[in-house]
Amino acid sequence: MLHFAISTSSTFSLHPSLQMSGVVSFTSIFTNTFISSLCTSNCKTLSLPITLLRTLATSHFITKKNKNLGKFSWGSSNRTFTSHASSKAEIGVTISSSTHDGYPEYGRLLPCPLENGPPRIEHLVVSEGGPVLDFICKSLDLPPLFVADLIHFGAVYYALVCPKPPPSATPEQIRLFKEVTSPSVLKKRLSVKGKTVREAQKTFRITHVHEFVEAGTYIRVHVHPKRFPRSYEIDWKSRIIAVAESYVVLDKPAGTSVGGTTDNIEESCATFATRALGLAIPLKTTHQIDNCTAGCVVLARTKEYCSVFHGKIREKRVKKLYRALAAAPVPLGTITHYMRPVNIAPRLVSKDFHRGWNLCQLDVLECKEVPWPNVFIQEKYCVDDCGWPSKDVAYECKINLLTGRTHQIRAQFAAYGAPIVGDSMYMPAVIAERSSPGLNPFGEHGKLYPTEEDKANAVEEWMARHGKEPSVAIGLQAFQISWDEGEHFYECGPPWWR
Repeated sequence: MLHFAISTSSTFSLHPSLQMSGVVSFTSIFTNTFISSLCTSNCKTLSLPITLLRTLATSHFITKKNKNLGKFSWGSSNRTFTSHASSKAEIGVTISSSTHDGYPEYGRLLPCPLENGPPRIEHLVVSEGGPVLDFICKSLDLPPLFVADLIHFGAVYYALVCPKPPPSATPEQIRLFKEVTSPSVLKKRLSVKGKTVREAQKTFRITHVHEFVEAGTYIRVHVHPKRFPRSYEIDWKSRIIAVAESYVVLDKPAGTSVGGTTDNIEESCATFATRALGLAIPLKTTHQIDNCTAGCVVLARTKEYCSVFHGKIREKRVKKLYRALAAAPVPLGTITHYMRPVNIAPRLVSKDFHRGWNLCQLDVLECKEVPWPNVFIQEKYCVDDCGWPSKDVAYECKINLLTGRTHQIRAQFAAYGAPIVGDSMYMPAVIAERSSPGLNPFGEHGKLYPTEEDKANAVEEWMARHGKEPSVAIGLQAFQISWDEGEHFYECGPPWWR
């Protein structure tokens, strides 16, 4: 049942007196429920990357009680974490010589490798109140400095009450849920008083190592956050395009996150640009572009301007032009597709209208033949070799984005058989369709299916033809952004492939 709690940003509270023994596996009830509920959820407190989906769908979760610690914990059965241990005294010394908020000035990396390891997420329920850092260290056998870094990264969350188990839950799991969330238990908790169950299920980040967590609190720990090692290689001052009173325009490098991820808000463009400019108030994100995409992004200096810029986007007063390096030519003019409203990559699009699908439109203003990037350039920018059969020429396109869907250009170009160079997510599927026309159920050679089940199976098979998210860069750059009819107009430098 804890798995379902993640998908709805909800939590499960355990009463201290609850006694359990043995091991209970939750994997069988989690995979389908998590994915389906995430697809339909509009909750803004938790957005999970696709790598997390894949990991949780194949993880085994257990629930057990540690009598020595007096708590219950849900967590991965694969405890393979290794690191140099740090003592409590060490964290105490570090904090005592720290900045005004009790946390040391952050000038070091986490005590874990820069490259991304296998994602690991642990789910804990507190039965004895105390400092969150101590609780996590004891529960997961992690060094205090490591846990402090996780909290600094924004990789630790809490909530007060967890949700009803999914329909696939076992009778024992349902009984357990009813026992620990009964009114007689919850009414004793002052923190829950006056809140609806839905309000009490909302998740929040833990922001300080000394934060007190009461008995019954649910804790989620992203032990292996998604890392962005390129953040440390960039001369961030040189990437600043403009600094205005209310905003900053940044030339975002490929392989970085604009505002961070669910488990890592430290290694983000907003954080590093703030430091590069020596700003006292952190910059805030106003819009997103993919991690593998480079180009212009606007960061707000105040909450007020963040809201103002969001309004301009809603009112379509913001214009963005892109350069795309495609593996094949695309026609000039407006390209229209409809995107399946499922918040999981890869994004599926169709030329045909489907009820409930989202309109995707872009204008191809220019498409010219250019040399395919040589091997040295591809290695420098960590561009994935996706096995495209012909690498003599590529096609640089100038695009006016009319609608702003996630992965829109990448998915639409792939649907035209012209995937973006280096796009390991979409190019493998295009290659498969070229080899066996008809594999794409929404493509030009798509066929009719006798039943909805047959079509659903074809869709799942087609999604499986796609690949992984690109390592660093693809041939896509948001090279120009303007708003208020050109009153504010900015461009970034040439793309990496030139």
